[in-house]
Amino acid sequence: MTGPTYPGIEEVLPQAGRMVLLTRIVGHTEERTTCAVEVSTASPFYDGQGGVPAWVALEYMAQCVAAHGGLRARAAGDPVTIGFLLGSRSIALHTPGFRPGQELEVEAAHLWGEQDFFSFACTVRDARTRVTLVEATLAVARAAGADALTGRGRPEAP
Repeated sequence: MTGPTYPGIEEVLPQAGRMVLLTRIVGHTEERTTCAVEVSTASPFYDGQGGVPAWVALEYMAQCVAAHGGLRARAAGDPVTIGFLLGSRSIALHTPGFRPGQELEVEAAHLWGEQDFFSFACTVRDARTRVTLVEATLAVARAAGADALTGRGRPEAP
């Protein structure tokens, strides 16, 4: 028996190209989304000294939150929209960084918010050992009308 099938991560994120840091979606419910990251020397944040710094986990978490919103938008027949990381009430880095070849599990669990402002409890774990490496509570905003800022949705010039 196979589990649920999820769209490619690029289909639910506003990021594109090398800035898509997540590898795939591995779980999703109405309240939480879990994604995988395969740490690689090809990462734009690989430091050349053996890994990716732990602070990059904030972007992994923010992208997992965005994937959660993108999956919910798709289910409702709405477009994927851009959002912004506003900040964090707490961040705990339990590791200095991530090694190439390491697989991470990133989880974003919705705490509160219904319209344009939200809070998520996020964790990054080693997928093999299940050890928690980074945890944070993120405050995010959905940017209604942000297409005007990014140029997305702008009509083609005649």
